[in-house]
Amino acid sequence: MDDHSIRIERQIGPSQLHFAPVFNVAVPFIDRHLTEGRASKLAIRSEAGDVTYAQLAANVNRAANALRTMGIVPGQRMLMVVKDCAEFFYLFWGAIKAGVVPVPLNTLLRASDYAYMIEDSACAVFVYSQEFAGESEAALAAAKAKPDHVLKVADFSERLAREPDQFAAHPATATTEAFWNYSSGSTGRPKGTVHRHRDIPVTAQCYAVDVLGAQENDIFFSAAKLFFAYGMGNGMTFPLWVGGTAVLLEPRPTPDSTFATIAKFKPTLYFGVPTLYAA
Repeated sequence: MDDHSIRIERQIGPSQLHFAPVFNVAVPFIDRHLTEGRASKLAIRSEAGDVTYAQLAANVNRAANALRTMGIVPGQRMLMVVKDCAEFFYLFWGAIKAGVVPVPLNTLLRASDYAYMIEDSACAVFVYSQEFAGESEAALAAAKAKPDHVLKVADFSERLAREPDQFAAHPATATTEAFWNYSSGSTGRPKGTVHRHRDIPVTAQCYAVDVLGAQENDIFFSAAKLFFAYGMGNGMTFPLWVGGTAVLLEPRPTPDSTFATIAKFKPTLYFGVPTLYAA
C-alpha cells in the first residue's frame, strides 16, 4: 500500500479499514481532495466567507510549517480554545500533519478548568480566539506549568501568510496519537481521551457513510460545536471524508440563527441536539 493510504473492505455490517504502515490521517482527509479533483470545490462555508479545498490544503500546510518553525515537535500537545471558524480546521489538521497533537477544549469552560487542562496535558502551545480571551488569559496566569507558546488565532492567521504552502506529512502510523478530547468531568476531573489516526476514518466511514449514506454532494451543518466529539464528526471529519461541504456557525446557535443558516446555505444533513429542538 502507498504511504498514508486506506483500503476499505465493504461488507454486510460495518466496513473494514486497512491502513498503510506509514499513515498520517491529514493526507486522506486534506491532501486527497486535490488529487481527486476537488481543488475548486467549497470545503467550508460560513458568514466569514467560503474556503475551497485548495485553500484549505494550503492553509493546513502553512499551519504545519508555522508549528514546525516555532520548534513544536511531534507528540507535543496544542490546546485550542477556538470558535467554529476556518482557522479551527487549519490549526487542527496542520497540527496533525506535523505530528503535533491538537486538543480542542470546550469554549464554555471557566479559567480554573483551562488551568487544570494546561497542567494535565503539559501542552507546548495554547491557542485561543479573542472571544475567549478573558477565561483563557486568566487560566494562563493561574496555571503552575506554562505552555512554551501562547497564540491568539488572529495573530496565528497573520503568521500563516508568511509560511510556505507545502508540507510533507509527518510519518505517523494508524495507532499514533492524533488528537485528544477532554471528557465532561461528570465523574470527577475531566480526563484527556486519546484518539489515534485510525479512529477518524473509522468513525467517518462506519457512521457517516455506512449508516447515514453521506456522499460528496452533501452539505453538513452541526448545531454541536467542533470542540465536541459529536460536533467534530458532524461538522468537520464527516464532510472532509466524503469530499462534502461543512457549514459553520460561529456563535452559539439559537433557533433564529439556525433557521437563518439553513435558509442561506441549504444543508442536506443537519445534526441537532435536544436542547436546541426544545428551544
